[in-house]
Amino acid sequence: MSTISRFGAISNLGRRMTRTAAAAVAGIGLAAGISLIGAGSASAAPVVCTSPMAPNDIQVSEFASCGAQAFEQGVARSAAMDSGTAVSVAQDLGSSNSLATGFGTALSASRGNGQSLALAIGGGIAHSWADDGYATFAIAGWGSGATAEQSGVDCMGPLSFAWNLKTGQTCLGR
Repeated sequence: MSTISRFGAISNLGRRMTRTAAAAVAGIGLAAGISLIGAGSASAAPVVCTSPMAPNDIQVSEFASCGAQAFEQGVARSAAMDSGTAVSVAQDLGSSNSLATGFGTALSASRGNGQSLALAIGGGIAHSWADDGYATFAIAGWGSGATAEQSGVDCMGPLSFAWNLKTGQTCLGR
């Protein structure tokens, strides 16, 4: 491979990584901004579920609910508040985390040392699945949906962000 084509390949990789990082920062910033603004005033005590502390931890407080289940040294954590529902499942050293607020639904699963994060803010639906040592992130705000799984990513609605580190794919609300 010539020096010029090597430089071009490195340059393309650098541009791709920069675009991915910019999309990630924009999505996380958008989600954080929306969570600070808030919508209405619902109140339910936050619930936190952790497994393996309990093999199958399910918590409900007023309208918020969470569930966490881990197998074979996996770690699953979920938290919900204000009518949110969060569920996490982990297997084979996987790490799975989900958080849902205000009518949001966050679903997260991992196995094979994968790491997944699903964050649903105020009515969004986020789904994240990771496998084989890779990581996925899905963040969804009101009226939006985000999916990050082994086959790729999908964003629906203006307040969505998904990132799959295995495929390098990202999407930001459309």
